[in-house]
Amino acid sequence: MAAQIILSLSILVGIHEFGHMITAKWFGMRVEQFSIGFPPKIFGIKKGETEYSIGSIPLGGFVKISGMVDESLDTEKLGEEPQPWEFRSKPAWQRLIVMLGGVTMNVIIGIIIFVIITFIYGDPYIPKEEVNKHGIVAHELAEKIGLQTGDRVLEVNGNDYERFSDLTGTNVLLESNSFYVVQRQGESVRIDIPNNFIEELSDANAAQFMEPRAFSEVTNILKDGNAVKSGLEENDVITMVNGDTTYSYELNEKIKKNAGNTISFTVNRPTGNGEELNNFVQEIVQVAVGTDSLVGIQFRPDLDLNYTQYTFGESIGEGAARAFEAVWVNIKAFGKIIRGEISATKSLSGPIGIAQVFGGDWDWQRFWSLTGLLSMVLAFMNLLPIPALDGGHVMFLLYEIISGRKPSDKFMEIAQKIGMAILLALMVFVIFNDILKLTPWG
Repeated sequence: MAAQIILSLSILVGIHEFGHMITAKWFGMRVEQFSIGFPPKIFGIKKGETEYSIGSIPLGGFVKISGMVDESLDTEKLGEEPQPWEFRSKPAWQRLIVMLGGVTMNVIIGIIIFVIITFIYGDPYIPKEEVNKHGIVAHELAEKIGLQTGDRVLEVNGNDYERFSDLTGTNVLLESNSFYVVQRQGESVRIDIPNNFIEELSDANAAQFMEPRAFSEVTNILKDGNAVKSGLEENDVITMVNGDTTYSYELNEKIKKNAGNTISFTVNRPTGNGEELNNFVQEIVQVAVGTDSLVGIQFRPDLDLNYTQYTFGESIGEGAARAFEAVWVNIKAFGKIIRGEISATKSLSGPIGIAQVFGGDWDWQRFWSLTGLLSMVLAFMNLLPIPALDGGHVMFLLYEIISGRKPSDKFMEIAQKIGMAILLALMVFVIFNDILKLTPWG
């Protein structure tokens, strides 16, 4: 878990700081230090005028450009005449490009990651027809807003939808006054989604929201399990247990209730190959349930997925759209926090919360998806007009370009100190908030 977030942030910080360094060198500025991680220094090597180093604190990094008031607060030489190689001696437009270099690199890398993921993995999804074949399973949070198991979702926010993810995505949950229209016992029923509902879903202790209701497809029969001698086969679809219709979300519980007894599975067994695979025969299989409530099978919901494969050209447009969608989602989330519709404590996460999202197992698709997402989020966060962030420098540089007046070095030093205090307070808040979420009362 920790290794994944450290690797991801090291890649993104390195790319971000490279953007600052390469543009600074391009305009003839002297780059004194390029560091991934904060001091104390673990390793460093000097090449030309620049020392390249790795710090022991992995959650960040920096580039030290001569003549620039930055997070190092090194103002010793600012009382001297500006030198040609210093940041402060360059035209405002060049300094602006240098400050935007990191954000630009994060955006470029974020887009590249999303494009490659889109091209390699395509887009598997559960279509609307499959969602409504047996209706939805309404878990605790879904029941709380009025959904019921068996509901068939017809519309979301008054519009038709194509896939299940359209019902649970942030585009719906971050909108104000969102609603579903469901079919229930032959009637259309409107279900309103509370404006603060997404913070309940983001709670680490919250149960699932909803899922498509489906039967259970046997994916594996364990060699040392009871089912191996029962006649049960892989790809069998379990539709009944002891004569009662049983869906995937109910199967484990019904098996547990029959611990130590023999259980009757009614299964649909596929016949034929290829296009004829949809044909099946119905079989009844008797399986002994162990006293430990195990029968020796693995199963998954029997859902027919649709799959969209993109050409590389199509992946460029689709991947870029997904990358910028991540930014738009963050903008809408901040809007909800500012309006007081959702709580900052439940919505904001720091490094511990992000590490939990990565999970403990290495999954490269998930790793790169989250790295691409973080790259776009870091670009957005760095553009916030807070001194000590790139956005703060951009704000002052735009003021200089428009007004023709450059803020004094003393003003920039004070602004930098204020910005660092704000960022430090924010970092303490999100880390403490992450720890609080892990506690029973969080």
